[in-house]
Amino acid sequence: MTADGTRNGVVPHPAAPHPAAPHPSAPDANGPGVSAAYPDAPGANAPDPDTPDPDTPDPEGPGATSFGTTPEAAASSAAVTDPGAVTVNSSAIDRTSPGPAAVAPGGPAGAAPSGSVGRRRASGARWQLPVAGALLLLVTGAALCAGTPTLAPTALPGALTGDGLAGVVVGELRLPRLLLALVAGGCLGAAGLVLQEALRNPLAVPEMLGVSSGAALGVAAPLVLALPVPAVVQPLAALAGAAAGGLLTLLAAGFGRSPSAVLLTGAAVAAALQAALLVLMVLADQLDLQLIYRYLLGSLSARTWDDLTGLWPWLLAAVPALVLCAPVLGVLRLGDDDARALGVRVRRARLAALAIAVLLIAPVVAVCGPVAWVGFLAPHLARRLRPDTDAVGWLPWSALCGALAVAGADLPARLALAPVETPVGAWTALLGVPAGVILLRTGGRR
Repeated sequence: MTADGTRNGVVPHPAAPHPAAPHPSAPDANGPGVSAAYPDAPGANAPDPDTPDPDTPDPEGPGATSFGTTPEAAASSAAVTDPGAVTVNSSAIDRTSPGPAAVAPGGPAGAAPSGSVGRRRASGARWQLPVAGALLLLVTGAALCAGTPTLAPTALPGALTGDGLAGVVVGELRLPRLLLALVAGGCLGAAGLVLQEALRNPLAVPEMLGVSSGAALGVAAPLVLALPVPAVVQPLAALAGAAAGGLLTLLAAGFGRSPSAVLLTGAAVAAALQAALLVLMVLADQLDLQLIYRYLLGSLSARTWDDLTGLWPWLLAAVPALVLCAPVLGVLRLGDDDARALGVRVRRARLAALAIAVLLIAPVVAVCGPVAWVGFLAPHLARRLRPDTDAVGWLPWSALCGALAVAGADLPARLALAPVETPVGAWTALLGVPAGVILLRTGGRR
């Protein structure tokens, strides 16, 4: 920069204060520091002492101009370049500080949209919780009042505390069945979300991974083979069968390196386990065949407080592990390479996720049988209700949706063909699969 304010000895034309910038695709033969509009200027091929080296960090910070870091150089460059102008050369596009028009009147760009998005999220959370609570109250009231005998809602407190016929029906039959449906649906919904997030596949459900079939095989085999297995040990047999089916799927699919490979391998493993169940049904007598058939469809019929209390030890072990595993699911969703870069051991994380899913599914299958497709529907409902959150936020909503799905499906299972009860698993499959497919397709188009 010379003493008279010119740059490299070149005086801009008075009528043209803005020298023409070269086309971005044209090579700059005079070096990155000289405009191509003056190729014959004195000193055009010499390096500009006021132009900083592109490899040298700017000591003035990101707010300094592109012509130098000293106040004198910045003042002299103002005579050549207006604020907001763009100087194009062969190496990069250098933008000076944006003009006043680039900043919104209310603050930085994007501040208003962020506030509107936050308000929409808050308003969505405000209506979702009351609606979920109202649905839960409605399903609970219908499950306790509907049936034979039918009770008015005002008579429920007396039936719950009384000793008459209504007290026995409500307190000993309907209430444990309702609580078991809520607990079973919550476990299946949470397990479905864990499997889908850990394997990065929206179709990864217990029925397609060999987990439910393995648990059912572990319970049905001792029954058909007349093995003396106490009722307390049945969850252990279901746990072993579910773990074997899920682990076989992961081993055959390479621990989930490809989501499609996991799904196809899981379908093959589930088909093999179902074939083994069919062999057991052929070997069973007529009475055992009826029991196995109803059990394999998933049923809450004739379930009592003893069946419900048998689930609590397993839930006490599964719920803390589920809470600890939830943050890792969001990292696994990014992909194996990104998860490893963030310090997650992918294979161990997937094994831990499978173990937690097995711990949630096996006790439910041991008591109720494989209630189908709840683990597929509930996670998709949770993602639709809360699209702004991650796996940690989806987990309680998935459990709630699963609980409402099973408790709601048990109503037509009891009442549709009364006095004959139908398996609840048939209703969850009949209603859950179409609803899940619709949610999956509409969610993919959004």
